[in-house]
Order: sequence, then structure tokens, then C-alpha cells
Amino acid sequence: MKTQSKKPLYEALVEHVKKKPISFHVPGHKYGRINQSDDCRLFEQILQIDATELTGLDDLHSPEGAILEAETLLAKLYQTKESFFLVNGSTVGNLAMILAVCTEGAQVLVQRNCHKSVLNALRLVKARPVFLEPEYDQEWKIAAGVSVETVKQAINLYPNAKAIILTYPNYYGMTYDLQGIIDLCHLHQIPVLVDEAHGAHLIIGGPFPPSAVQLGADIIVQSAHKTLPAMTMGSFLHVNGNLIRMEKVKEYLGMLQSSSPSYPIMASLDIARHYLGTYEQTDLSFLLAEIRHFKEALAQIPAVKVLDFPNSHGDLLKITIQTRCELNGFDLQRRFEDAGIYTELADPYNVLFIFPLVKDGQHFPLAEAANKIETALQGLSNYKVIDELIMDGQKISQLAVPYGEMEDLAEEMVSIGEAAGCICAEMIIPYPPGVPLLLRGERITNEKLNQLKWLLQSGARFQGSFDVKQGNIKILKTT
Repeated sequence: MKTQSKKPLYEALVEHVKKKPISFHVPGHKYGRINQSDDCRLFEQILQIDATELTGLDDLHSPEGAILEAETLLAKLYQTKESFFLVNGSTVGNLAMILAVCTEGAQVLVQRNCHKSVLNALRLVKARPVFLEPEYDQEWKIAAGVSVETVKQAINLYPNAKAIILTYPNYYGMTYDLQGIIDLCHLHQIPVLVDEAHGAHLIIGGPFPPSAVQLGADIIVQSAHKTLPAMTMGSFLHVNGNLIRMEKVKEYLGMLQSSSPSYPIMASLDIARHYLGTYEQTDLSFLLAEIRHFKEALAQIPAVKVLDFPNSHGDLLKITIQTRCELNGFDLQRRFEDAGIYTELADPYNVLFIFPLVKDGQHFPLAEAANKIETALQGLSNYKVIDELIMDGQKISQLAVPYGEMEDLAEEMVSIGEAAGCICAEMIIPYPPGVPLLLRGERITNEKLNQLKWLLQSGARFQGSFDVKQGNIKILKTT
């Protein structure tokens, strides 16, 4: 699109730099002139556009000029009612959309394999989450998406639910019948909130799956920095439907986002939107060929298997390989890192690669990467079955202790072996992907403990708990 060729905020910053401004305002580095040294040259280049709310550079919290124009172009690209730049990551988008829609004590349907920021938002608002267990994919050995049938059952059980919060696609790029869920929820006037952190690029179109924006979700949060060329923490929030009060969204964005937003991050969002908005069919053809060649190279390595999406529906930028040797996923990832190949995540079975959204003619060292991976895995050709953990969780569940009550309860530390049946007092989060295994206020089951022990033995990293690796869990004292 011709209008998408503009980069209004970035262009305004470039024009500002050309004036060679003398700064008597914040920030204190004064466009990189303070603390100059040879070892900081790269950093100083970034600081030249690290400005503040000056004449001609607009204000994120009350946009009237370049930022407003950039966000308007964003909304036109995604065809939404209104779209916003986020400088505090998708985390702040998830917080804002949930606080804008949910109220204290309200029942909210929540996909169980959600990001920790979703749970933090529900805790802040003191909502009553109803957790929907996702389907488990036996081949990939991971949690996928929620089924329409599970959502239908949840609505029948909780007809007064005020919202549903979904994650689409999952971290591995797997999708599910989001359209069916949206249609069902809208029949009951339930707004659909979607954490689409990994799907900012999906509006490119087939063979990529459709975006939650295109499917009619009411609020969508996307991490532009995950798959588009934006800086880390750069994200988008889109408002799509009539079930959302726009003024509440803006109010919470104003509360939760920094009053000193990063201009380099906002400029990178402008550039990322431009990059996507000018993506052509020739670019897509080139990208698909590069993906095919890379996957074909990986498929020649006996120690791993390249997984295919169920029914061929998934995000093509996500490439997952599964171990077919004596090493688990974490071991494979360490071997890759020793060879200079850094992947997005590992789990006990798999390693996930996020492919770059290249354009026609752009070079990315894919052949070099494939050769290094092959070399790193030489000699590992003996297939070994890794013990599989059977997943059979309750499809619909609630916290054992509501958020509104747990703050008054004391806490104590117990060993993992003593924790079954207790109420968890912390979030225990394998990271990445940041999906909590155990929630604060959740009853600890033997199944969850077995998962935790299994992950600890496999070499997983954790956030949220400082003692879990020492074999302890913090619990709430309910008696």
C-alpha cells in the first residue's frame, strides 16, 4: 500500500537530528554527547534518536502529530477501529486490556496455558478466573489450544462470564479454531481478548494462518519485536469490537505505560509497521522458499525430526525439531549454543527456532546455520524413547483460594514431596515460554508435582520461585 511507505515518527526524528539540536532537556545523555568513549560508539548512534516530547515529536499519551499519524497507519494496516504503540511490551498490553474489561469478583474464562502477565492482571483486578485446559498434542508433546467444545461447556457452567482470554497462536506456532470460539462467545455477548504476542506478522495472509484481528477478536495484543523488525519491548494493541469501552483502554494505557516513553522503541514500531505494510507477494515467495530449504536441511540430520503442524495449520516462522537421539531438548539447545546457534526455547523433547521474516533478496546465514547444527549433532543417530509424561488435567477449573482472599493468608515453605493437596503461594514458571506450571491460589495436584519433578530433572529454567530448584515450594496456610 502506498500510504504504508511512510514512516512518520521515524522521519520526524531524523529531521530533528538533522537540526543538530543542543539539548537543555531530558534525557541526560544529550543525544549521546555525554560520556563519549570509543567503546560506546555503537550505543551513541542509538542515542541520537532517543529524544523526548519536543515540538514536532508528539506525545504518546496525547498524540496529535507524528505518533498519531504512525498509529493511524498501524490501524489502517490491521484494519482495526484503533491501534496503539506499546513501549512496555505485550505485558503492558495484557495488563491494560484485562483491567479495562474485567472487574473485581467477575468470572473470566482463561486459557490455562497463558502468559504470566495475564495472571498478574487477573490478580490485580481480583477477578475470578475459570481456567480452560488446552488440548494436548501427543506428537509434539505440548499443550496446544482450547477446543470450542471446552469453551461451550464453560459458558454453560458460567453464563455470567464477563470475558474470555485466549492465547493464539501458542509459543510453537500452533493454532486452533479461534473463529469458532469468537463466534460462540459473541453470541453470548462475551468479549474476546487475545494475547497474540507471536502473531504480529500473520496478516500477511496464506499460507500463514489468519490473525485474531482478522477473525474478529475484540482486543488483540501483539509483540512486534518477536517476529517483526522492532526493538525489544515494542508491541501493538488493537481494539476491534463494539464490546470494548475504548476510553477504559486508553485510561489504563495511560496509567501503566511509562510517562517517558522510549522514542527509539516507538521509532522501531513505526519501521516495523512500514516493513510489514510494504511486504509483497515476491517477498512471501522468497520467504517460503527459504523456509523450505532450511527445513529440508534439518530433515537430513538423523538425530532430530522436523515436526509438521497438525493439518498443516500453523505459523511458518516457527520451526520445531524433536529429539530422536539420547539427548533431550535442553541438551540439544546447549550443543547448538556451543556452535554459536541460539534458539528461542527448548523443552524436554523439542527445540524451537523462530525464522526471520526476510524479504526478497535479503541474506540470512541459513546454510551456515544448518551446517553448524549438523556438525553439532554428528554421531547422535541412535533413537531413544524419552519417558513421556501423560497429561490428563481437568478441563475446567478455578483457583482453590480466590485472589480477594489469598492476600490475608500466611505462607510457609514445604518440600516438593509434601506439597500434594496444598495451596500454592507462588507462580512457578518454566521460562521460556513464561506459561506458569503452578499458580498462586491453585491446589497442587500429584500430576503437577510429577510435571515439576520431570522438568527439574530435564534441566528446565524457572521464574517465579527461588526455592524450587532446592526442592521446596511455598504454600498458603489455610488452617
